[in-house]
Amino acid sequence: MIGQLARITLVGALVTGCARPEPVPVPAALPLPLAQPVLSDPAEIAALVKYPRFGDDDPHEWTAQRPWSYPIHGIDVSRWQGDINWATAKAAGVSFAFMKATEGGDLADPKFAIHWQEAKAAGVKRSAYHYFFFCRPAAEQARWFIKHVPRDASALPHVLDMEWTPKSKTCRLRPEGAKIRAEARRFLDILEAHYGRRPVVYTTVDFFRETGIGRLGGTEFWLRSVAGHPSKVYPGAGWTFWQYSGTGLVPGIDGKVDLNVFRGTPEAWLLWADPI
Repeated sequence: MIGQLARITLVGALVTGCARPEPVPVPAALPLPLAQPVLSDPAEIAALVKYPRFGDDDPHEWTAQRPWSYPIHGIDVSRWQGDINWATAKAAGVSFAFMKATEGGDLADPKFAIHWQEAKAAGVKRSAYHYFFFCRPAAEQARWFIKHVPRDASALPHVLDMEWTPKSKTCRLRPEGAKIRAEARRFLDILEAHYGRRPVVYTTVDFFRETGIGRLGGTEFWLRSVAGHPSKVYPGAGWTFWQYSGTGLVPGIDGKVDLNVFRGTPEAWLLWADPI
């Protein structure tokens, strides 16, 4: 397995030209491309369902840099999606899934284990995410996540979900940015030491703007932006995943589901998902 920095650099070499109908800018924060990037097996690339366009219960009128111009799409799920026909979802173009595993230090998603097992059986790349609460230390929350998410060499890097929690009945704290960034680093360090790959950070527009979470070094980001391309909503920010809808309609899933894209080519996706 190659190191995190080398992996990001290799993927960065394959990001340019990832969109089909319109060009996608490469943020300056990404590493410079290697002269001779390692490419994936053409058969693996051919097996991917590329450029899917899922339905949406409340679609946004995209005018430029549309989500479906990216080749690799996925979903994020929790208990609220219920039972999922993962084989059907994969055949429709779901290449990856982020699955809620834990929240704070005492809640675990009751559907995580079955989603985790069934997605793998269907050949869908998957990762687990933790919803962070600011009323418990990062180390305690990391241990809670590790208790519920098994090591699996085939898994994608896991995810730290950091956003404000104004509707929580138990924790609405809003620490200063420096405190938040320190807690995030602690959580990421513990999970990286345990699972072998540094987690991705998911966040929202207001949280990103108000906390400076984007200043975390050596971190890949999954950004929520349902009414504009990340290049407009998060100016200058680097990102690996973009959550572009919370009302998606995907075959194999009853009801609405969040939709996401990977920022890169099919070659970059395979390399990111399965580093050498």
